Amino acid sequence: MIDLHYTATPNGQKITIMLEEIGVPYRVLPYDIFEGDQLTAAFGRINPNHKLPAIVDLNPAGGGASIPVFESGAILQYLAEKSGQFLPTAPAARAATLSWLTWQVAGLGPMGGQASHFLRYAPAGQDYAIERYTKEVVRLQTVLEKQLEKCAYVAGADYSIADMAIWPGRASAFVMGMGLDEWPATRDWFERIRARPAVIRVMERADLAAPAKYIGRHQTLDEKEWSNMFGDANHAAVRAAE
Repeated sequence: MIDLHYTATPNGQKITIMLEEIGVPYRVLPYDIFEGDQLTAAFGRINPNHKLPAIVDLNPAGGGASIPVFESGAILQYLAEKSGQFLPTAPAARAATLSWLTWQVAGLGPMGGQASHFLRYAPAGQDYAIERYTKEVVRLQTVLEKQLEKCAYVAGADYSIADMAIWPGRASAFVMGMGLDEWPATRDWFERIRARPAVIRVMERADLAAPAKYIGRHQTLDEKEWSNMFGDANHAAVRAAE
């Protein structure tokens, strides 16, 4: 059994897709990040960075105490190694998969997150930041397109945790206006993955769906929500770590 500490962001969806793909029993523990559910001391003992998702493996390989894992890339790799699926063992294929996984968690994901922040939450007058991050997302999307022109999946011929890491963020980007038709190789890859039974199950589950305030193009947060997401409460949770 895996406990999944979850909110319906692309990072959370990566992990639900992986759990469905490998068929491991899991329990979803939902968090409202705008309400600050992730800022508790109890969750800080699972993830001292107070970000979602995180998992707790209640039945780790070899027995022993439960194992918490945080950061989406680390979770995907942990589950791949636990299950023996979606991470090749051959050195070249493994290196390619981990390279593209790291490309997503270090590049495409954070740049997309910054673009989303300035488009959705920041006060007016952020033209430089919006241009900076949206142009970088387009550059990174071009990298992805060029790779997918050469192979069916991002790390080569086989579907892997690298694809799972990238797909939910592309789904979110397309919902927010990045046209699929501009990126034909990405579109074909996107549709191949969307048709997978595990992905269909995730996208059809009401308890995994994102509420409106997670996906709207322009959002207005009240004082409490801003504090929980970006302000004093967010910082205080880390300072108060046990």
